[in-house]
Amino acid sequence: MPSRKTVAATVIAAFGAAAATYLAVKKAGENRRRAATPLASTSRMARTADVARIGTKAGGSYAMHRARRAFASAERRDELDTAHQLRTAEQVAEALGHMKGALMKVGQMASYLDQGLPEPIRAQLAQLQADAPPMSSELAAEVVQRELGAAPTEVFATWDPVPFAAASIGQVHRAITTDGRAVAVKVQYPGVDEAIEADLANAGLLVQIIGMVFPGVEPEPIVDELKARLREELDYILEARNQRVFAGYYDDHPFISVPSVVTELSSRRVLTTELAEGARFDELLTWDQHEKDLAAETIYRFVFGSLYRLGAFNGDPHPGNYLFNPNGRVTFLDFGLVKHFTSDEVRQLADMSEAFALERDMARFRNVITATGFLKNDERFTDEQIEDYFLHFWEFVMRDEPMTTTPEWSSESVRRFFDATGPHGDIMRAANVPASFVILQRINLGLGAVLGELRATRNWRRIAMELWPFTQSPPSTPLGEEEAAWLGRRHGVAEGKPDTHVR
Repeated sequence: MPSRKTVAATVIAAFGAAAATYLAVKKAGENRRRAATPLASTSRMARTADVARIGTKAGGSYAMHRARRAFASAERRDELDTAHQLRTAEQVAEALGHMKGALMKVGQMASYLDQGLPEPIRAQLAQLQADAPPMSSELAAEVVQRELGAAPTEVFATWDPVPFAAASIGQVHRAITTDGRAVAVKVQYPGVDEAIEADLANAGLLVQIIGMVFPGVEPEPIVDELKARLREELDYILEARNQRVFAGYYDDHPFISVPSVVTELSSRRVLTTELAEGARFDELLTWDQHEKDLAAETIYRFVFGSLYRLGAFNGDPHPGNYLFNPNGRVTFLDFGLVKHFTSDEVRQLADMSEAFALERDMARFRNVITATGFLKNDERFTDEQIEDYFLHFWEFVMRDEPMTTTPEWSSESVRRFFDATGPHGDIMRAANVPASFVILQRINLGLGAVLGELRATRNWRRIAMELWPFTQSPPSTPLGEEEAAWLGRRHGVAEGKPDTHVR
């Protein structure tokens, strides 16, 4: 029986192996340029070396651990295993945290994607979601002055030099504007654009990683799409534009909130928005199950409502980008990684769901996924085999009854993407991810992980039927009734008749 590999192990192994291969064929000797930056390194070779160094350090630690373990009692072995996991997690989290950029996002993703990850490692990597090592207050002030024309203490009536959140691209400070508004000011790390460009310039490394993690896909188009989306994330003017689209659409929504952008205090590397308050994801996990169910429903409605009504998907659905308040009120943050879809692309996604989840027409489903490039036209696979593989992803909207999302369910979603040694390996190797839909895989991975950890119970089929553009279902929950009334007031849509991007 194949081993149940965690996504983190697969990704880290892929990074280590690919980096080692890459370094072996590259000429050593590029000088490491040091700048006044919080990043450990920004050049391509230096950052590739950093990836390999993480693997080497962890590998040396593992060899020592194995030697100690061989002479220990069973009880002592458990203690040594836990201590080793914690040391390894601290090493990887610290290194990725200081490297920032695209590589730090790997640590963020690994921290919440798979419940099979040992808890010491998850806990350490989870710090990268909102509490990465920050830059100095002096550096942050220099960026504000360069971007907005004056020191932050002059631009704002009040400026807190200590950031309250720090992540892969920038860190966030509290401030009060001269007209009295409380705001959050995101300041981009100096040099992070160079660091990400260095990561993205390693096309050979990225292609190898994608090829190892996603067997059977065409990695080059995926790498090109990821490059485009990550470069967009560096441009806070574009992020502000994305956030205004979402904030404008969800203005006055009863339970979905998107902070407004303060345009006059924003630039390419500084983004000022309304300051939002709420509990972080780890605090939500301590609330009663009813509140967690409501929060999960809101997240689900936001993701699929935005996809079908706006033709837009916020491609960074990790726990650090949500703030929670009671009764299902959720604030959504960080719109740097947004994918906008055409009407034809949204229709293709709707056709897949309609064929599989509503009609259960596998012949039609097969035609749709073949035409859109999700599966190669391979006659080796029967419709039944295809249904068996994809059923997991639609299972919780197939039954007209309350269903609970679990960590085991979300982990299985991850394995069906990454573990080609299982029973669906042949189909996985024949499957592909069209470039236009790369970011959407975060629904099956990131969103699934969040819902699984919340152990949320809902009749997901009825909620989906409110949001699908090919159904005209009435509200099925109290939140659905609130949303339908809002749609009628705000967008002139009759209750139960969703506004839709698919015309």
